[in-house]
Amino acid sequence: MSVMSSGQDDTRPRVLITGAGGFVGRHLTGALAAAHPDWSLDAPAEFEGTFGLDVADAEAVDAWVQRSRPDMVVHLAAVAAVTASVRDPRLAWRVNLGGTLNLVLALQKHAPNTHLLFVSSAEVYGEGLDSHGATDEGALLMPVNPYAASKAAADILVRQSAAGGLSATVVRPFNHIGPGQGEAFVAPNFAGQIARIEAGLQAPLIEVGSLDDERDFLNVADVVDAYRLLLERRSDPAARSLFNVASGAPVRIGDLLERLLSLAGLKIEVRVDPSRIRSTPTRRVVGDASRLRGLGWRPTRTLDESLLAVLQDRRRALS
Repeated sequence: MSVMSSGQDDTRPRVLITGAGGFVGRHLTGALAAAHPDWSLDAPAEFEGTFGLDVADAEAVDAWVQRSRPDMVVHLAAVAAVTASVRDPRLAWRVNLGGTLNLVLALQKHAPNTHLLFVSSAEVYGEGLDSHGATDEGALLMPVNPYAASKAAADILVRQSAAGGLSATVVRPFNHIGPGQGEAFVAPNFAGQIARIEAGLQAPLIEVGSLDDERDFLNVADVVDAYRLLLERRSDPAARSLFNVASGAPVRIGDLLERLLSLAGLKIEVRVDPSRIRSTPTRRVVGDASRLRGLGWRPTRTLDESLLAVLQDRRRALS
């Protein structure tokens, strides 16, 4: 839950990225720094000598916003893994909903003209997902785990606050992969096991959960491109809305594994581990991002390109 800074300059637009030390946050920080050297990427790490901002600490969030008064905030900080939320639901709710409430209240009090880009999740749809076609933003929110429920509540909070005057955009990203993602997620988990097998650190056996589920995968760089576009368009009423971030192309998890094995040039035994199967499984997750495409966004990275980057990242982690 920390952020990074490219320096402080009161004449430049100031951007806060909560969760900048996380998987997506690191990619977004780098992309914004490269695309907009005229923007100041500010950091609570510079405030009172702390390492980072705990969004669940209401006083710390209020004090930082009062001091900083950012022009834009990207709210990424969250307990992001479903498995982590199941282990500790109280923490998931305290961070995912409580942290968002702390931020919204601080912005309303101290920086009412700030634009908030809130990163929700496709998990909020849950049982509301279209089981045959692609799910659009009008689907019901029917979450099935603590992560999804806490994010859905925060999603509703931000949209309610926007109806009351807060300048905000809500995004619901579907699965995204890339270097730096932890092995609590399916693609880096498979890639990590492959890398350990290659290095002789694991027997030539991959343990998996359900292989027949379908997911909508994007390269994290394409997701970051979407966030950057929405920040750039923040003064446009069309961009202050709700957007799915998705490829629209379902990929079977078993096929994802086969593509990773092909990239590695390995033939490895695969075994289903029942403990890796969710107690409330969602068989098909595919998003309709027509609304975002209407603003000019398009994903440009291929799935194989994305998987190779993940595999190489897991290999480097062992070196």
